[in-house]
Amino acid sequence: MNQSDAPEQTPSRSYLSRPAFRLRRLGAALATAVVVGAGVVGCGAGAAQEPAPTSDTPAAAVEPGVLNASDVNAWLDEMLPAALEASDIAGATVAVVNDGGTVTTRGYGHVDTGGEGTEPVPVDPEQHLFRIGSVSKLATATAAMQLVQAGRVDLDADIAGYLDFAIPRNFDEPITLRHLLTHTAGFEERIAGLIGKEGTEAVLRDALVTDPPEQIYRPGTVPAYSNYGNSLAGYIVERVSGIPFEEYVDRNVFDRLGMTSSSFAQPLPADLAGRVSNGYDNASSPAGYFEIIGTPPAGSMSASAPDMARFMLAHLGEPVGDTPILDKPTLDLMHQPALDATTLGTLAGAPRMTLGFFDESRNGRRIIGHGGDTLYFHTHLQIYPDEGAGLFISLNSTGTSGLANHKLRQELTRAFADRYFPAVPGAAANNVPATELAAPTTDAPTTDASGTAERAAMAAGTYESSRAIESNFLTVIGLSGRTTVSVRDDGRLLLEPRPMADTAAVYEEIEPWVWREVGGQETIAMRAVDGRVEVIGFDSAFALVPVETARSTYLAIPVIVGSVVILLLTVLAWPIGAIGRRLRRRAPRDRAGRTARILSRVAVGCALLAVGGWVGSLVLIMGLEDLSTVSMRSVQVAQLIGLLGVIPAAVRLVDDVRRRVGWSRTAGSALVLLALAGTGWFAVEFMLLSPNISY
Repeated sequence: MNQSDAPEQTPSRSYLSRPAFRLRRLGAALATAVVVGAGVVGCGAGAAQEPAPTSDTPAAAVEPGVLNASDVNAWLDEMLPAALEASDIAGATVAVVNDGGTVTTRGYGHVDTGGEGTEPVPVDPEQHLFRIGSVSKLATATAAMQLVQAGRVDLDADIAGYLDFAIPRNFDEPITLRHLLTHTAGFEERIAGLIGKEGTEAVLRDALVTDPPEQIYRPGTVPAYSNYGNSLAGYIVERVSGIPFEEYVDRNVFDRLGMTSSSFAQPLPADLAGRVSNGYDNASSPAGYFEIIGTPPAGSMSASAPDMARFMLAHLGEPVGDTPILDKPTLDLMHQPALDATTLGTLAGAPRMTLGFFDESRNGRRIIGHGGDTLYFHTHLQIYPDEGAGLFISLNSTGTSGLANHKLRQELTRAFADRYFPAVPGAAANNVPATELAAPTTDAPTTDASGTAERAAMAAGTYESSRAIESNFLTVIGLSGRTTVSVRDDGRLLLEPRPMADTAAVYEEIEPWVWREVGGQETIAMRAVDGRVEVIGFDSAFALVPVETARSTYLAIPVIVGSVVILLLTVLAWPIGAIGRRLRRRAPRDRAGRTARILSRVAVGCALLAVGGWVGSLVLIMGLEDLSTVSMRSVQVAQLIGLLGVIPAAVRLVDDVRRRVGWSRTAGSALVLLALAGTGWFAVEFMLLSPNISY
């Protein structure tokens, strides 16, 4: 373990250097995206049961720890090495700031695990850079807000006035910079080009104009995390400033803060390239490649822990460098919730995005932050605007699982809050910053039972992430990561699993449409229309939306699995039947209905090929491999032949019934028809035949 401990009372002007689920929040792999999101949780559980007690129960107000180098170092040294080993993570870099200066920077594990004659290289927080994934979005938002402060960009003007190309729109309302920075522009997810291998060229404008995502939500109404939206904000910076985005951030953010070990460049400049940590699947695996982020503003930044300390201090309003990167009114604006009930309605009761930061408040303290994930690196940053403190951590390995590194970061940030900024009396129950409380609160909900029961009944159902794909074949990935909401006998809501987790949780209503985790600090809010909940907000840039009945897991999975099983058994029955007829010396089948039989067999084969093709395609796409148009269209052709095979299969069934060929053959024909219809329905319902194959 290497370290750099700043004096406990370091003068802020003498400070010299500086220091995230994606796609789980860069999105990496969709949630390597959204971190942790869809891939780490299953469809809802079956019968409701009491969830295990949460480890996040608000503690009674206690005397806070002393936030100085001695205490922080001892705490980190006790916690992190064991956590890294348990999660099989190669290395970590950490920075902590407080009271106008850096408390400590700390390194654990290795940036290079060695092998083939080379020695392991320990993490040196002063020297080594880590890829910080979607935490890069904070630098992008800062750059955009500089232009807002200068009057060169209007937060609430339609962004069409700043762009040199048109973006897809399905609603009349303008899309604004405010929407881009709060992930409420309404864009669906995109995966293609998210992360490329070393040597890939990343051109911002090309990435934005090539197959842009559809707009699936009305602007300002539904939080839906979007790398594309943040990258549009970065392109606006480029367009308005007249210089490349990376150059603008270098000049106006990094240089002004003395962040000499930070860059959005891909590949890194020569003076930084030799200092960047390797990235790993886990501590035992070989080093991965230098990832090329296809839309740089959303996640290409590399930085050292001291540089990130400088960035946190600047956002805390401390004098870092010669000129503040933002004045105090702009910082205050950037750090406050950026949308209200005007567009969000009752969703405003859930955590809301600021202009770039997530609301991650805990213990009644206002905390804002951001996470970031690439394939290999996993990062989180939090600042406490009212207390003047901040924490940054970056891991260079995924570890045993995406959920494991997410939990590690979550446990660290929560432990930091509980140790140094424990519960504020009267605020911890609702996890609302003390400054936002009109009066002291208690643990008791303040809603009437009859209204709560009615609202709970509206919420019951199955939900999927608002960060979704609706316009093409990747609609099918919505079948994973769903949450089932049910009403318990006591009127509380049971979420199985709760969002971005693998455990269930119980929530009770604390005010109309706002629910708090029982024994925990998480808050969710709902918005209903015409007697049905249309969206549940659970994290600043993430929400749950109802699953349509036709796309229910309990319908879609049995249909596709049952259909595939029937088709496979049918294919196996062909040679077995032919051999049986030969051994028994039975006469070959008559030629009546031969054309329908052949065509239906072709359809069966094509339907199975299509299923296999889609499975293979999804595996490659989730590994961020690009697929050719030819291969995608070939799978669609096979799928279409399978669908059209319903016609000869129906003709064959009618012919078998008419000619009374026997119950077994007739039943077989009926099952083939049903299976082809099942795979065809699935293909149509989940957009597998969509002309749009952009993903």
